[in-house]
Amino acid sequence: MRCHSMSDSTEPNLFRELFPYTEPPRIRLDHPLLAPSPAREMFVTDSTFREGQQARPPFTPEEVGKLFDALHRLSGPERLIRHTEFFLYSDRDRHAVNLCLSRGYDSPAVTGWIRPTRRDLVPVLDAGLRETGILTSASDYHIYLKLGLTRREAADRYLRVVRLVLEKGIVPRCGFEDITRADVYGFCIPFAIELMKLREESGMDVKIRLSDTLGLGVTYPGVGLPRGVPALVRAFVEEAGVPGHLLEWHGHNDFHHGLINSTTAWLYGCGGVCGTWKGWGERTGTAPIEVLLAERLALSGLFPADRNGHV
Repeated sequence: MRCHSMSDSTEPNLFRELFPYTEPPRIRLDHPLLAPSPAREMFVTDSTFREGQQARPPFTPEEVGKLFDALHRLSGPERLIRHTEFFLYSDRDRHAVNLCLSRGYDSPAVTGWIRPTRRDLVPVLDAGLRETGILTSASDYHIYLKLGLTRREAADRYLRVVRLVLEKGIVPRCGFEDITRADVYGFCIPFAIELMKLREESGMDVKIRLSDTLGLGVTYPGVGLPRGVPALVRAFVEEAGVPGHLLEWHGHNDFHHGLINSTTAWLYGCGGVCGTWKGWGERTGTAPIEVLLAERLALSGLFPADRNGHV
């Protein structure tokens, strides 16, 4: 067991030996081989109306309704698609949320997505949503260079918003943006431990999304942190104490690993995997939700004794 404390320095720790500015990022084989430990509850989450709209013209209200109806049908009686998420910044966004809420479906649940500010929480409250994603950037690239903060300052800002969200009776889903370039033991695990403390204190779930923002995750045996998907998932489960059903993988497809990284996350204990309709998303997109559902059905054979006719 490692000693978990948040490290800070006056200069950003950018892992320059792994992520050189002028060459492709490196893969390091320095981690013990891990046996699969599949999540007992494997489910899908959706980001078609948030991530999916970052690579195409905005959906019309008619398109939103049809896509949401299709997601509901695909989710089935087992509620395999637990939630979908929406921006809430524009009138068009808020109209889409209201349109989907009016359907009255139990799955996928309609959730928000906000930056870690009080102002962004207002439309979540106005819409009456029960859960929202919160952008909690994790890598030094984002913390130092985009936000202009230290690690401690970033964590304190995130935690203030998470506490506020919990006080309002809303479940927070913290997106560890750019996690495959982050200092896992120097920032991510200590921050995740603080989130789990808030979960215990509040009696409400606090969810964590592992966001492979640049698609740098890989599944090769023995790949170390931060790029090894098995090592990442097991670190959050074993070192930070995050229950598998509160952990979610969101992977991009820049290096064409989006689908295999998602399936691997399931196999090493991550309960939720996020995708979009047809894989739409920023740059090269994400894992296609229709393929994730096929993979999920195939993996239902992992626990045949539990099936009893269910997937």
